[in-house]
Amino acid sequence: MELTSLSAISPIDGRYRSQLTPLASYFSEYGLMRYRVLVEVEYFLFLAEKKVFSLPAKVKPAKLREVYENFTETDGQQIKATEKITNHDVKAVEYFLKEQLVTMGAGDSAEWVHFGLTSQDINNTAIPLLWKDAMEQVYMPALLNVLARLRKLSIIWKDVPMLARTHGQPASPTMLGKELMVFVERLEGQIVQLWHVPYAAKFGGATGNFNAHHVAFPKTDWVKFANEFVNGRLGLERMQYTTQIEHYDNLAAQFDALKRINTIFIDVCRDVWTYISLDYFKQKTKKDEIGSSAMPHKVNPIDFENAEGNFGIGNALYEHLSAKLPISRLQRDLTDSTVLRNIGVPMAHSCLALRSLEKGLEKLVLNKEKMEADLENNWAVVAEAIQTILRREKYPKPYEALKTLTRGKASITKKDIHNFVDSLKVSAKVKKELKAITPHNYTGVDLM
Repeated sequence: MELTSLSAISPIDGRYRSQLTPLASYFSEYGLMRYRVLVEVEYFLFLAEKKVFSLPAKVKPAKLREVYENFTETDGQQIKATEKITNHDVKAVEYFLKEQLVTMGAGDSAEWVHFGLTSQDINNTAIPLLWKDAMEQVYMPALLNVLARLRKLSIIWKDVPMLARTHGQPASPTMLGKELMVFVERLEGQIVQLWHVPYAAKFGGATGNFNAHHVAFPKTDWVKFANEFVNGRLGLERMQYTTQIEHYDNLAAQFDALKRINTIFIDVCRDVWTYISLDYFKQKTKKDEIGSSAMPHKVNPIDFENAEGNFGIGNALYEHLSAKLPISRLQRDLTDSTVLRNIGVPMAHSCLALRSLEKGLEKLVLNKEKMEADLENNWAVVAEAIQTILRREKYPKPYEALKTLTRGKASITKKDIHNFVDSLKVSAKVKKELKAITPHNYTGVDLM
């Protein structure tokens, strides 16, 4: 069966491919090849800039950079064909670049490609580089769009009182806008933590000691060279003491931060889903859309359910990645290689979830009448306010008095509360103060 959107095993490359196309430039095999070529070219040019060898006059840096800037699928297929012979993906990239130099008439310089390196010097710079670009160009814009939407809704609904529920039971009223700001604050805190984690890289030869570099050019300061190349040229942060591979501790920290962000969004999805089930929100409909195959009246909160599901899959994968990658036997085993090929999958699920969540938020229509009715039907929630004021007035055992009045009762009305207030042995002024409290205005400090 030919690979199409219908025959793809993963829905990421099948059903949802059209929504995730931008990620292919980073996380496909083509994307990885392109970033490997980028690192190899820039390393080759950096060696020449530092006078390790002389770049032939006919080889123009701008022309050589076009090899990765204009990298095509045909180029990728050429590398793939070589890999079938070498059975080594990075070596195939090296041979590809050497062929490019020969074509440019600079075959004499070809052996400076991949000079002194092991494959992980390329992988552990190319992968964090493509990960960084995908984060900055695709994921963060999607994340910030949803965050901005939540903030906007919190401002629009900042003056909307709402019955709170703790343990699923009616509780002291709150403001809808403030409840959304809870998520905004949480997300902003996690984003700050995420951006404090460096994009780490490894560059130091077969076991991290520049063995091959040093034996060939013992007077060159290869540590300084590598730091300038990785930090300055590539924009990553080189780890100073490594084995054959990068530690992945910082990458794991990023996965954990992304997992926490997804977890917050799952909380958003479940809360909004619940508000929809309580009829606090209606959802905008489209004429020809169907909510249920059997029940024509239904408008299901599918965007929030899809988002929750995809955030969950993303988290399961981030959990494995962050737990596995920092562990490697002695100076290196190969388990990180196959696992790293999948880092785009949880990001894809997370981006898909963000799209669904943003779509769902845009459909929400406030049902203020239902929210007001719920407040009016739950006068028992002002018991906290009354007993607190009575404490202030040194009234004997006010909590117990309100407990007797309200707990376990099928319904407490405005009339019940006011009759109770009238029975209290307090001043007329205090009674007036108590009767002024309603479920609609007992919402605390204006935090917005």
